Amino acid sequence: MLKRTALYSAHQKIGGKLIEFGGWEMPVQYTSITDEHLAVRKAAGIFDISHMGEVTVSGAGAEAFLNSVLTNDVCKLAAGEGQYTLMCNERGGVIDDLYAYKLSDGVYFLIINASRIDPDVAWLQSQASRFSGDLDLTDASHNYAAIAVQGPRVKEFINTVIPGASSSAMRVAAVTDLKKNQIGGFKFGTSGILVSRTGYTGEDGFEIVGSDDAIQRLWDQCLTLGQPFGLKPAGLGARDTLRTEVCYPLYGHELDESTTPIEAGVGFFVSLDKGEFNGRAVLAEQKARGVKKKCVAFKMTDKSAPPRPHYPIWANGAPVGEVVSGTQSPSLNLGIGMGYVPPEWAAPGTIIEIEIRGKRAPAVVVSKPIYRKI
Repeated sequence: MLKRTALYSAHQKIGGKLIEFGGWEMPVQYTSITDEHLAVRKAAGIFDISHMGEVTVSGAGAEAFLNSVLTNDVCKLAAGEGQYTLMCNERGGVIDDLYAYKLSDGVYFLIINASRIDPDVAWLQSQASRFSGDLDLTDASHNYAAIAVQGPRVKEFINTVIPGASSSAMRVAAVTDLKKNQIGGFKFGTSGILVSRTGYTGEDGFEIVGSDDAIQRLWDQCLTLGQPFGLKPAGLGARDTLRTEVCYPLYGHELDESTTPIEAGVGFFVSLDKGEFNGRAVLAEQKARGVKKKCVAFKMTDKSAPPRPHYPIWANGAPVGEVVSGTQSPSLNLGIGMGYVPPEWAAPGTIIEIEIRGKRAPAVVVSKPIYRKI
């Protein structure tokens, strides 16, 4: 049976079209993907992200443990800061990509992908069982719901929704005083919530984690107070087109256990100089010697149906790779996507073709991100 978030009835009430995603029943859209996408780009959108998982890692050994299992360097985090990072197996393949937040000394909060909660927790627990330091690792996913409020106008109303200064983590006078990747604890009525200035859309915005009751009330409050600023509820469809335009990876598409961060183009989040961690040897060799495949972004150069995952990529009359993410860009009004090709076909400006329904359509490799704000 599919799992449902605390906002399930709220989605039904406003006409959300519900689909299965990662074992959850989630809204794919309310009005249309294009309408919701453009609302986020031009004004504001609110997403239910309660399906995401949460893991707490604490104890005197928490920092050392996380640095042994994550690619980024958590030593660089001050209390109230977060970073994008990845978990890799010994072959350098990605088990998951995630956000790691340092709430205080020895206390860390991980946000992991919905479809990866069970394998992530099992893998982390297996690693923890071999770790000799003081460590407490807990799957806290059932304790939390979450929303993301994204778009250029969110900062105009979010302080009205969540008034007052932070009470823990990053000390700030108001939510909008948080800088990118910072997290603070705030009061919402009688409830404590965590608010981070992060997102998955390429726009400014905030992600908010709290109890089911607090997130239900926050959802309603955001819709009411954000409406004059153009806020609209947005589903998984818009979330996917938004992240594809800015080339954010999605697990199971750009990332999997047989693909490394170097191949996926997120090597910036691999700290080879911090010491030993899972997959380091393979990643160091790839960084030094190069890779056999690269994740590239592309645009269609003529009218065509949208590119989709698993469509073949052709170059110089032969198939050379495969699309992993593809869609019609609402911002650019053309087909866009990402795919894996050999390095010789990865340079921006390279002419390629995407096989769409048995016919090849012209495209060009472009620099990431595909969409850039003017």
